[in-house]
Amino acid sequence: MSFNTFGHMFRVTTFGESHGVAIGCVVDGCPPLIPLTAEEIQLDLDRRRPGQSRFTTQRQEPDAVKILSGVMAHPETGVQVTTGTPIALLIENTDQRSKDYSEIKDKFRPGHADFTYEAKYGLRDYRGGGRSSARETATRVAAGAVARKVLPEVKVRGALVQMGPHKIDRSKWDWDEVAKNPFFCPDKDKAAFFESYLDGIRKSGSSIGAVIEIVAEGVPAGLGAPIYAKLDSDLASAMMSINAVKGVEIGAGFGAAELSGEENADEMRTGNNGTRFLSNNAGGILGGISTGQPVVVRFAVKPTSSILTPRRTVDRKGADTDILTKGRHDPCVGIRAVPVGEAMMACVLADHFLRDRGQIGR
Repeated sequence: MSFNTFGHMFRVTTFGESHGVAIGCVVDGCPPLIPLTAEEIQLDLDRRRPGQSRFTTQRQEPDAVKILSGVMAHPETGVQVTTGTPIALLIENTDQRSKDYSEIKDKFRPGHADFTYEAKYGLRDYRGGGRSSARETATRVAAGAVARKVLPEVKVRGALVQMGPHKIDRSKWDWDEVAKNPFFCPDKDKAAFFESYLDGIRKSGSSIGAVIEIVAEGVPAGLGAPIYAKLDSDLASAMMSINAVKGVEIGAGFGAAELSGEENADEMRTGNNGTRFLSNNAGGILGGISTGQPVVVRFAVKPTSSILTPRRTVDRKGADTDILTKGRHDPCVGIRAVPVGEAMMACVLADHFLRDRGQIGR
């Protein structure tokens, strides 16, 4: 299996399976002399960790990260810093229950990658999906924590802005609320609604989708490049690579199709700090290059495909059959996608920052 690596100057390779011994990643291209500890990486991993509420999978994984290489104590200060060599990060799996999947090992789960993996490789890891499992995204969050250290002046934050058909009230947006509820929701009232709403879905054995918004503030103007290295195209690719994501938009996104030219174009004026924009329909990116405004990306996450309702499918021999998926699954996988989206934003921005520094020299 190829294509387990993303990025150019800041390059991340992930490895491991959902029910294997461990998962991990190698971060290549991180500049030297950046303070970095496992505890700092752990802070981000703890936000994604499963089993923290009744609204996520009850698989109990501590997601304790180990730094295997790429750091050392500075000989003068004693502070642990990056060395400029590849940073290897390891997360052991401790709560696999492969027996949950033994009854369906010869059946293709609708909505999952079972059929396509078997069609391409001639086999698949039926134990939780192997590489296709969202378990792999923990390694991206670890890499994202490193990426944040490359751009300490950039603040990357994410929030759940829609669950099913229910959207937040943007006039009530409060970033402080995101850390106060299990949904990463910036609207306190809507978070309270989501609690009862998702409880009903969870108890029925079903699932629901969500929309996540990621915002990066402090991004300098000039990141990205025209045509084939656009910042927005790389961001779209990064977000679409996240498990269960089926749609990505930048700025006004699909809503721009409803606007007139006068409404959509972000007008400009000169202020005390240089050029300022009067709106941000472009999502902080014009012509594939950052404007200096907040970079805004949203992505849609489909409902978890593993549900308790029997579904029609076929088995490996091509016979029609039914399937009932057991095991521990998120009733709304979009919830834990928030820190994953943040990590992918951070990795792409770090990559483009290093690319820009290499070409322009600033």
